[in-house]
Amino acid sequence: MTNVGVAKQEKKPGVIGRYLARNRATDNYLIKKDASRVLSGIFIVILLFGLCFLILQPLLHQFSNSIMSREDLFDPTVIAIPRTPTFANYRTAMSLMNYWSTLFSSVLITFLVAALQIVACTLVAYGFARFEFPLKRFWFACVILTVIIPPQIIRAPMFLNFHFFDLFGLITLIFGQPLQLTGQLGGYALLSATAMGLRNGLYIFMLRQYFRNMPKELEESARVDGCGKLRTFVQIMLPDAVPMLVSCFLFAFVWQWTDGFYTNMFLSDYGIMAVEMSSLGDVFNSYYIRMVIAAVGSGHGVSPPVALVEAMISTGVLIGIAPIILIYLVAQRFFVESIGQSGIKM
Repeated sequence: MTNVGVAKQEKKPGVIGRYLARNRATDNYLIKKDASRVLSGIFIVILLFGLCFLILQPLLHQFSNSIMSREDLFDPTVIAIPRTPTFANYRTAMSLMNYWSTLFSSVLITFLVAALQIVACTLVAYGFARFEFPLKRFWFACVILTVIIPPQIIRAPMFLNFHFFDLFGLITLIFGQPLQLTGQLGGYALLSATAMGLRNGLYIFMLRQYFRNMPKELEESARVDGCGKLRTFVQIMLPDAVPMLVSCFLFAFVWQWTDGFYTNMFLSDYGIMAVEMSSLGDVFNSYYIRMVIAAVGSGHGVSPPVALVEAMISTGVLIGIAPIILIYLVAQRFFVESIGQSGIKM
């Protein structure tokens, strides 16, 4: 019995016992610190879950609508999960949107526009980062204004300038009348090549911050080796900036893909995905009336049910943004690293 009692006395305390002992030694500070850490972790998890739900819930709702049959759409007991899922809406939407030809033209034009924007923005950003010129701060403030001011505010003057495009009166002097660049890819290409396209001010700001943080010793070494400014920019600065350039290009491509402002002004006749998505409701309305006329011989006063139109629009949106989601999944590392690489420092 004595040996057993001694063994019990010599038995070391467990993890909980040691933790409580340390807590008593710190006057309950340890348990307060750990409780605060756990509660803050739970709060962050709840916050992240809420943000993810806000982002994903509309997509999940659209996907649910897109795979519902007509019976499910008009059944009030079906809310989120269809009883008889079908992909017929996808076939109809792809046919109405001329999906594959629209996808090809959208990729081609969006790639061209994004490439022009990044080339122009890179040159402007490098100039702001490495050179001194008169009114430099004023011009950079103008760049920031293009980020702050929505383009819709200058819609009317922009439309008039490009509808009656005349460079200092020279075009009228030579051709007798100004050029009409609205509804033309050339007009938007000109806007992008001069770093005035969609969100170009943001790309200039990000690239400027990146070039500012690059060591000046690189340029000094290149100058000692006999490199001029252009050669230094092309052979020294650009290769190091490739990750940032790719990030900005991806941003430009994604935003251009879903843009409606510049697309409707310059690219409405080119079969762009953004235009097809925005007009799908009207196209489906005409398609539905034609189907009714073919079935019963008359379509007077006929219009498609609202639920059916919403399902078709949801389907069109999903297949329209599918390439963007794929690009993000493949290149998400560049999206995440782009802000960190810009080195936001004034």
